[in-house]
Amino acid sequence: MAIEIERKFLVEGDFLPEAVSSTRIVQGYICSAPGRTVRVRVRGGEGYLTIKGASDEKGMSRLEFEWKISLEEAERLLELCEPGTIDKVRYLVPKGAHTWEVDVFHGANEGLVLAEIELKAEEDFFERPAWLGKEVTGDRRYYNSMLTKHPFNTRNT
Repeated sequence: MAIEIERKFLVEGDFLPEAVSSTRIVQGYICSAPGRTVRVRVRGGEGYLTIKGASDEKGMSRLEFEWKISLEEAERLLELCEPGTIDKVRYLVPKGAHTWEVDVFHGANEGLVLAEIELKAEEDFFERPAWLGKEVTGDRRYYNSMLTKHPFNTRNT
């Protein structure tokens, strides 16, 4: 059983000089019901199928299972997904003992930039980069599954 522990933040500064790599990600959701998601992702020419459970009350921890699948399978499964697709470029930015994943969104979510950090425990210490903005951990508006239904560019706030 895999537990994902992550925190999510808006990005308010220039992280690009610190980035060491980038990869385009396109993903959709076969299921995005409250408490469970089934995601299909194409990342760097590879396919992945991921199942995630409900987040805890803080929005930090949840069950996560991921399998690598063929690119052809991923592309076919994307055809079965709910309406709305996430298109983003993920940058890896090392800072201290951790590596931040910074997602720059495109399409209907153009202008949104989010940073995530995966932790081994909720209380783990991590260094806050200067470009890090407001924490949005647990704010469902910033879940990728919600961004497919309510894109960033259609919000009033």
